[in-house]
Amino acid sequence: MVTIRLSRGGSKKNPFYQIVVADIRAKRDGRYIERLGFFNPLAKGGEVELRVDRERAQHWIERGAQPTDRVKQLLKQAAREESATAVAA
Repeated sequence: MVTIRLSRGGSKKNPFYQIVVADIRAKRDGRYIERLGFFNPLAKGGEVELRVDRERAQHWIERGAQPTDRVKQLLKQAAREESATAVAA
């Protein structure tokens, strides 16, 4: 079974997460199939907080990948941000 989840990086008290597609048996920060984007919860100023390849995420979901609860929230947030920038343009 395949899952879409967060893989933690960064240093102590400075988290940085990769959004990855991985086998459910793989370690949290271990081997993954594909990297879909990133999430930086401590982004400041002009830094990008969230970047996701929504097309590839949808591709994996259609093929049975199960996103975690947090990744579901992040995908919804990315969709809202994308639609807000489309309206503003």
